[in-house]
Amino acid sequence: QVQLVESGGGLVQAGGSLRLSCAASGRTFSSYAMGWFRQAPGKEREFVAAISWGGAITYYADSVKGRFTISRDNAKNTVYLQMNSLKPEDTAVYYCAEKRNPRGGERVAGMYNYWGQGTQVTVSS
Repeated sequence: QVQLVESGGGLVQAGGSLRLSCAASGRTFSSYAMGWFRQAPGKEREFVAAISWGGAITYYADSVKGRFTISRDNAKNTVYLQMNSLKPEDTAVYYCAEKRNPRGGERVAGMYNYWGQGTQVTVSS
């Protein structure tokens, strides 16, 4: 059973930065793509960023491209989301997830097999 634990959320002013971390249990972390999604109150969960198993390929939602950076450290079983130039519309619960199917679908929540419990990010104006 895979466990994903997010951390690093909090309250920040617009224009500020936060770094989210997601620590994964298990020895197979380095074999699978990882993603970050977010869900704001009253809205559906949406894709934020994803990274391939080795870290060479990354994907971003248009809304965060140029501001957010996803990375991973397979030696530490951890994936990160560096968030810069934060905006009030970035306020949401952020979730990390692991995708075991290698055949695409990095931007689709339904393609991910395991999810963390989420961490709240609040950006004040």
